Amino acid sequence: MGIIEDSGSDTSLSIRSSIRTEDDSSTTYSRRVRSDDSDDLYDQLERPLRPPTSEQHFTTKHTEFGHCANETYRHVSVFRPTAKIEAFVEEDPPYYILVLTYLSYILLILFGHIRDFFGKRFRSQAYRHLMPSNGYAALNSDFDSFYTRRLKRRMDDCFSRPITGVPGRTLMLLDRVSQDNNLSFSLTGTKTRALNTASYNYLGFAQAEGGCADAVEEGIRQYGVSSCSARREAGTTDLHQQAEALVAKFVGHEDAMIVSMGFATNSTTVPALVKRGCLVISDELNHSSIRTGVRLSGANVRTFKHNDMGSLEALLREVISQGQPRTHRPWKKILVIVEGLYSMEGTLVNLPRMMELKQKYKFYLYIDEAHSIGALGPHGRGVANYFGIDPRKIDVLMGTFTKSFGAAGGYIAGSRALISFLRTRGHASCYSESISPAVLTQIISSMGSIMGVSPALSDASAQLASGETYVYPGPAPASSIPTWMDLPPQLKDGSEGKTRLRRLAFNSRYLSRGLQKLGFIVYGHADSPIVPLLLFNPGKMTLFSRLMLARKLPIVVVVVTYPATTLISGRVRFCMSASHTKEDVDLMLTACNEIGDLLDLKHGHIKERWSLEEVIEKAAELVEME
Repeated sequence: MGIIEDSGSDTSLSIRSSIRTEDDSSTTYSRRVRSDDSDDLYDQLERPLRPPTSEQHFTTKHTEFGHCANETYRHVSVFRPTAKIEAFVEEDPPYYILVLTYLSYILLILFGHIRDFFGKRFRSQAYRHLMPSNGYAALNSDFDSFYTRRLKRRMDDCFSRPITGVPGRTLMLLDRVSQDNNLSFSLTGTKTRALNTASYNYLGFAQAEGGCADAVEEGIRQYGVSSCSARREAGTTDLHQQAEALVAKFVGHEDAMIVSMGFATNSTTVPALVKRGCLVISDELNHSSIRTGVRLSGANVRTFKHNDMGSLEALLREVISQGQPRTHRPWKKILVIVEGLYSMEGTLVNLPRMMELKQKYKFYLYIDEAHSIGALGPHGRGVANYFGIDPRKIDVLMGTFTKSFGAAGGYIAGSRALISFLRTRGHASCYSESISPAVLTQIISSMGSIMGVSPALSDASAQLASGETYVYPGPAPASSIPTWMDLPPQLKDGSEGKTRLRRLAFNSRYLSRGLQKLGFIVYGHADSPIVPLLLFNPGKMTLFSRLMLARKLPIVVVVVTYPATTLISGRVRFCMSASHTKEDVDLMLTACNEIGDLLDLKHGHIKERWSLEEVIEKAAELVEME
């Protein structure tokens, strides 16, 4: 199996040695339990929650990547012809939930204005930055900062929690307290080990140990400060060229360009593609980086309802027939921009229908795969791989390395002509710094382990393998990996990458389907590793986050509210990972079930609800349901 090796003996790894962490034994892992002789997340819990022992030797650290040898808990992420992708529809809770949510905001705003009224008169020093003084205008807008001061600050303890170490399957929180109502925080000196559902660690490559980490360490030796060359001084190394060639092979396009920042990949590429006289048609829930790029481009922009292909087609008919404003001349270019997987809703683009519209209306298609690349498809190649569509039919494929690959930066993939154009016209290529060799090594090693690397060939064969003979989505040619990078066998043959993809697919579907069966309102596609659970009321958001962290086995979650979502659609967003085990997801479902009953969160419209025990017992059956 991908993440384990046969030990060749009947002696199994002890629980203590298989789940040992890097932290010293005096670390606190629970706010209520302090252990001086054990340092594992599970040591304070009842025995059934411990990872199973095995006659196989696990090559990963349990706190970073959970040990799971049960092949039942696997699934293949692929679109089934019998499935349907429908337009996004918000499921509404009972009216009393909506009324109480609006009432909560009204009370927060009312009391916030009362506090501001008296505060400006009796504590003027605290409001000095909001009022004119000595001929200077106010440094900050009173109106613009009101939401931050009077609403968000009340829940600031739920955000930006400091951590130390690797944000893998678990993470180590630095405990903190506030003595001034979340205006500032101070560390207590203790730490809490918690189950991590808050990181975009989709394939579990956020590891301090393992084949990728070893490759990065070797990469630092190879490209250290002492090895600078003229090419290094210019900002580009042979490693950059290898990484770009590997990315192009991975996504199935002719060429690719890598950028050192994910946000800048969108915000600098879009202005290079369109300008005045062009039209951008954007999904209404597209990411801020796309919106920024469109504004900088000067092109006209129109939006359509989220993932609604009927709305898109109606808009296409209108803009094509009407042409440019005032002159009614034909548009110089029409560029449709969508995301493969939407990070707040967990919805997938309806790519089959999108391709039909592209063929009919002849627009250019730009897909942001920041969250879908590496996380979807039987080979982890994103939405095109998931739906079985030739990626070369998509004009521009954008993605980031910060999620599935455990690295940093982003890429643009397309035809050679397009990428050559962007290298000279895109500001990210001309004015940004190059990605560091250490990060490039992480990209190459993690991407290579997903693809698998074909055995070393003769020089002539290798030259062919790295060129036109490569067949998407086959293994990476041996020549596309640096000669000094010695990946372990389970990474090189792609078995570990395959296992990670299948574990992620199982975990994602299990949590999403399980929450729905328990009665919660859950957005998104079942195969999405992002699972949003609707909370609505802002008070419930803070309580949910705090109660999850206060459990015997603490769980770190992300709560999201306005302006990242609409005012009344606050939610908790679980980010699933291949590093989670089935037992971890059981713990999440158990916690949600208990807190859901406490906070009155079960308002889903599902016809048949299951008990928690039934969901856990029938996990494999639940995942395989249509």
